[in-house]
Amino acid sequence: MTIDDILSDGAPPVVAILRGVTPDTVVGIGEALVAAGIRLIEVPLNSPDPIEGIRRLVDAMGDRALCGAGTVLEPAMVDAVAGVGGKLLVTPNVNPAVISRGVELGMEPMPGFATPTEAFTAVAAGAKRLKLFPATGFGIGYLKAIREVLPTGVKAWAVGGTGAANIGEWLAAGCEGIGVGGALYKAGDDAATVGARAKALVEAWRA
Repeated sequence: MTIDDILSDGAPPVVAILRGVTPDTVVGIGEALVAAGIRLIEVPLNSPDPIEGIRRLVDAMGDRALCGAGTVLEPAMVDAVAGVGGKLLVTPNVNPAVISRGVELGMEPMPGFATPTEAFTAVAAGAKRLKLFPATGFGIGYLKAIREVLPTGVKAWAVGGTGAANIGEWLAAGCEGIGVGGALYKAGDDAATVGARAKALVEAWRA
């Protein structure tokens, strides 16, 4: 299963970023996200016991969601995530060794970039999707300018300050999708709270 598969099924182009989630709560939150329609789920590696959390999430979600890790900084972390079945590979920066290792293992890299140089370095390493981060710090005009020079087939996602209030603006600017962290989940939030936010986000996307 790939990001393309998820999106072609009609799921919203949203990666849920569960920074700070614990292994004991991640499955319930994952279920709430999937029930709302969000099927791309990231557990950042600076969360408590993240590899165990990803393992539980992958086992519970099966083909209902594409799950993986965020804040992936080195190839050894890529191997650890792949070892528990994680497919999504999100980074805050461009590390060619991380990207190429993810591609080698059949994962879906989404490296974070800020400049054209970083974007093209990530593409050269094998990335097909790039994460503008922090997106609202650079703005929609900046994203539009970057997209004009990206190779055909390379997709841009916006992360950082993104959510229900501005998903339409980013998609209209040419983003394939957005990643949503604090506007969707904060450490300690329960599944019902996250589910309600997820439903509002999906409704905003449909609108």
